[in-house]
Amino acid sequence: MLAEILKKTGFYSERDLLLFENAIRFRAVAKDEILLAQGNVCKSVFYVVKGAFYQYDFRDEIEQNVIDLHTDGEWFLNHKSFVAQKPSASFVQAYADSEILELTVESLHGLIAESPAFLQMGKLLEQATARVHFFDNAFTPAQKYEYLLNNRPQLLQAFPLKIVASYLKITPETLSRVREKIARGKIVS
Repeated sequence: MLAEILKKTGFYSERDLLLFENAIRFRAVAKDEILLAQGNVCKSVFYVVKGAFYQYDFRDEIEQNVIDLHTDGEWFLNHKSFVAQKPSASFVQAYADSEILELTVESLHGLIAESPAFLQMGKLLEQATARVHFFDNAFTPAQKYEYLLNNRPQLLQAFPLKIVASYLKITPETLSRVREKIARGKIVS
């Protein structure tokens, strides 16, 4: 299993796999457990073995602004906090009982010192910024939802529509209308 997880970031030798196995930590995470609280520094990257996580901040005192969603088979981190090693402006929380692999920044630096192959894990940082460029720019609600259907349909199974709508930066009502139009075949990209 670890070989397949590591292959998602690049190509590694058998020795690299053994180094990775010794550096990674398995964790069970309870529903609603906070992996990263606002104001704390992100010191790890995570891989979702099983479960669901979301990153959010607050628009006001009540309403959550969902920044990113993560499900089975995905690497994730709080990009800004991790890269700058500065306090996070958002939370990372388990949406469901989950199992993760955790790789601390210190362990990652140790892996890179042992084998330059681990520099390939920099791809995780690129993936963390890709979402912002798509959902937070000038795409229609239908384009955003169709992207989700085509590229990350598992999010629709793991999270309620209210959270998905916040992630897409549209209202739940708009999401319902888009879903209805797509179901009726009235929207074609």
